[in-house]
Amino acid sequence: MVSEKLYEDIHVGDKASFSKTITEYDIYAFAGITGDFNPLHVDEQFASQTRFKKRIAHGMLSASLISTVLGTALPGRNTIYLEQEIKFTAPVYIGDTLTAEVCVTGKDDNRRIITLQTTVCNQEGKLVVEGRAKVMKTR
Repeated sequence: MVSEKLYEDIHVGDKASFSKTITEYDIYAFAGITGDFNPLHVDEQFASQTRFKKRIAHGMLSASLISTVLGTALPGRNTIYLEQEIKFTAPVYIGDTLTAEVCVTGKDDNRRIITLQTTVCNQEGKLVVEGRAKVMKTR
């Protein structure tokens, strides 16, 4: 469900999250959409020879869950994504359940821009993506 918070109702410290378990289908669908068929993501034999020992999800697949939170929960509808700084801190494997969380860290009332801390953690609470986003509320 998509919610909408008005700019005026958003405050520093507000948080929202979204969780999803990463499936093999997600990885192949993401590869098909983006064209990124790196064997580290789609070839078990190849991946078994790497330091990860098995296939890993695309980093941007994991990071894209941040967009889900921004567009559906906080700030929600009528939000325009302006910037995203991302650091990938750990691999994500098929079967991992990820939770993306955003936390409002600042507001620019003149431009209606909101700055947020962004994180994605796996089911063990391990940080896999961290960063900062800027969004604009259109109303």
